[in-house]
Amino acid sequence: MMKSGMVDVVGVGLNATDMLIPLPEYPAPGSKIEFRNASFLPGGQVASAVMACQTWGLRTRYVGKLGEDDAARLHRSEFARAGVDAQVITVPGCPSQQAVILVDRHGERTVLWRRDPQLSLSPEELNREWIVNARALHVDGYDTAAATLAATWARAAGIPVIADLDDVYAGVEGLLEKIDYAIVSRNVPARLVDEDDLEKALPLMQRRFDCILTAATLGEDGVLAWDGKQFHYASAFQVDAVDTTGAGDTFHAGFIYGLLQDWKLPRILDFACAAAALNCMGVGARGGIKPVKEIEKLMATGIRYSPLLNVANLG
Repeated sequence: MMKSGMVDVVGVGLNATDMLIPLPEYPAPGSKIEFRNASFLPGGQVASAVMACQTWGLRTRYVGKLGEDDAARLHRSEFARAGVDAQVITVPGCPSQQAVILVDRHGERTVLWRRDPQLSLSPEELNREWIVNARALHVDGYDTAAATLAATWARAAGIPVIADLDDVYAGVEGLLEKIDYAIVSRNVPARLVDEDDLEKALPLMQRRFDCILTAATLGEDGVLAWDGKQFHYASAFQVDAVDTTGAGDTFHAGFIYGLLQDWKLPRILDFACAAAALNCMGVGARGGIKPVKEIEKLMATGIRYSPLLNVANLG
C-alpha cells in the first residue's frame, strides 16, 4: 500500500446517518405525536469532528467503516466534497450505522441508534501509515481495540491523542493509558474512578491514566478541565439553540484546532465552547459549523451562562 500523505488530524471512530425529527415535546409513554418533517444528514462522533476540522482549514483523514447503501454514498460524497482523505472500509451487503434523533422545542436531542456488528473496526483493518502521518489523532471508545492500537502507534510516533468518550466501554481503561487529552462526558469520570465529585474525579483520572489533561463537558454548564496542576473552567455561550446534536463533536474539533494552533488552554476551551454553541444553531451534527472568524466573534462578544458555583473560582 502506498504511503499515506501527511495530514493535520486523523480520526478513527464512528460515523452515522441521522434521521432528525423535530417535535414540540418529548413523547410521553403511549402517546401519539405528529411530526411534520424529517432530515437525513451525516453525523457520527469522530466523522463530524473531522469534518469540522476540515472546514476550518486543517488537512484531515477519516478512518472507519461503512455499509453498502445510500447512507454510505452520502458519507463518501460529503468527505469528497470537503476534501477529507477518507480511508473507509466497505462492508458488502451491510447497512451503515443509523440514528433516529428526536429534537424538542428547546433544541435538546434524544438519540436512538443501530449499528450492525459487521461495522466494528478491528485492529487488523488499520494501516499504521494512516495514523502516524498526522499531527494529532482523535478517537472515540466504541471500537476500543482498534482505537487502542491507533493510539499506541501515535504515542510511539510522538503524536498527541485526543479522546471523546461518552461511555465506559469494555477495555476503555487500556485505551485511556494511551490518551493524552481525555475529554469525556459529564458522568464518565465518576464511573472510571468511583468518585462522584467531579473536582476530585478529574485529578484521580489524570493520575491513574497519566493523561496530560482530563476534562468533562457539561452542556450548558460549560467544561471543566484538570491539567495536573490546576483546574480550568470555561462557561458555555448562550445562543438560540435549534438542535444540540453534534455539540460535543464540534467541541472536540475546536479543542483539536486550538491545540494545533499552540494556543494556551483557556483560549482552546473558549474556542471549543463557542464552536459548539454555534453548531447548536443549525440542524444536525454539522449544520452549524461556522468559520473561525465567526467563532472568534462569539468568543469576544457572546453572552455566557453563569458559571457553576462550585467551579467558578477554580481557574
